[in-house]
Amino acid sequence: MAAHKILVIDDSRVIRNMVRDMLPPANFEVIEAADGIKGLEMIHQEKPWMIMLDFLLPRMSGFEVYEALQQSPELSRIPLVLMSGRKEEVTSKIAEPFEDKYLVFIEKPFEQKELITAIKRAMVIVQKRPPVSVMPVGALDASTKERSDDGLVKWVQELEAKQKLLEQQLASQQKQFQQLVDFIKKKLK
Repeated sequence: MAAHKILVIDDSRVIRNMVRDMLPPANFEVIEAADGIKGLEMIHQEKPWMIMLDFLLPRMSGFEVYEALQQSPELSRIPLVLMSGRKEEVTSKIAEPFEDKYLVFIEKPFEQKELITAIKRAMVIVQKRPPVSVMPVGALDASTKERSDDGLVKWVQELEAKQKLLEQQLASQQKQFQQLVDFIKKKLK
């Protein structure tokens, strides 16, 4: 069995075959989906090591698949290479720089060297993604919520008291500064 499973979601059989042919079969197992819905199903079933996602897909667009991935703390940690022959359509929905969204963009058609570079960059970028702590549903019971609300109220009150103290100190310093300016003016006369 191959070391790394890459899911290629693209409606073009040519692109899917091209990716398969560009990657060494000893290192990568390429699995395929021809539309966004099938792609999402395969992501959940296969848990791929990396996803190569076409932006323009039938049934469910690549953008919708991307959004679904971002909703899941687990799935959003899978390295993602977004592919399209029309970069302007991608940037109309996902603002650059793409690295800030933890994905790599590759423009179709691409060469083997570009594909390998994109895969390496996607692996590095996803490592920079901050870990997400997930709180189980129902973990915040009523007493915990009340304690956290009380703590928040106390914190806000402390901030307000600090703000008042700082305002008083500022007023005092302004008064002292004005006295100093008046003293210097007197001496200069």
